[in-house]
Amino acid sequence: MKLCYLGESFGVDGLTDGRVYKCLGFDSGMLRVVDDSGEDYLYSVINPGPSDDSETGGRWEIVEDDENGTLTNLFRRVYEKS
Repeated sequence: MKLCYLGESFGVDGLTDGRVYKCLGFDSGMLRVVDDSGEDYLYSVINPGPSDDSETGGRWEIVEDDENGTLTNLFRRVYEKS
């Protein structure tokens, strides 16, 4: 699964605007994403950004989902609740 981050870039090892990232799945209400550090970290589904809220977050755009539509279904459920 792949996601594109759209928003303000942050941190040397964070997320970069317009870059596509590998998503390993959903964990504890968050997306597990391999970020610019090359390691996987948890990011918000709705407003991904730095964990210290020092900068405005962005949003995800689905680039590639799995055959079960895992990301599409997750995003639909999360956005229906908000």
